[in-house]
Amino acid sequence: MLGIIGGTSLLFTDLPPLEKMTVATPFGKAEIHMGAFALLMRHQHNLPPHRINYRACLAALAILGVDKIVAFGSAGSLKPDILPGSIVIPTDYVSVTDIPSIHECTIEHIRPELDADMIRILGELVPEARVGGVYVQTRGPRIETVAEVRALAKVADLVGMTVASEATLALELGMRFAAICTVDNHANGLGEEILTYEHMLETSRANRLRTGKILAEIVERFT
Repeated sequence: MLGIIGGTSLLFTDLPPLEKMTVATPFGKAEIHMGAFALLMRHQHNLPPHRINYRACLAALAILGVDKIVAFGSAGSLKPDILPGSIVIPTDYVSVTDIPSIHECTIEHIRPELDADMIRILGELVPEARVGGVYVQTRGPRIETVAEVRALAKVADLVGMTVASEATLALELGMRFAAICTVDNHANGLGEEILTYEHMLETSRANRLRTGKILAEIVERFT
């Protein structure tokens, strides 16, 4: 079964009929919307990124039989040539903050590899997307300082606050994982935009038709 993870980028997108259900997991409860696919809206009850119960969310998808996930992530660009409004399909990720794990009492080493076949298919479905690049996750809720952006740009192309946690847990739970990132802005100090949550909402609203088309194509291809 396909699982879709969405956040700010899906807030204004028209979605197919889905039934909301609450799933109990060993890590707490999570709300999932079920239909032809499973949809997890990561900011449940308006939680900021650093307060999301990622373990419960990903465990709930696994319990429902999800075996592959496409995560939609809003991101900031760390490179001048990755412009706001563009789409990037990352091929690797970095974290500079704590990453949750389901392995609290056992020693496990999971290969943190995004799914190459899913990335290839996403590139075919979204030909305007840039395939390749590194996503770096920071903790939030604040945006990164100018100095942090300069440092992060040496190792990554995009910065966000969610996808690395989701990818890690999905892989620990045996699910294939890929992400598609909408670039809302240049990171702090690289552009002239005033970086606020309201700006991200405006970007999401402006791109809602494009995002909805991409979502529909992904669901058709993977279900």
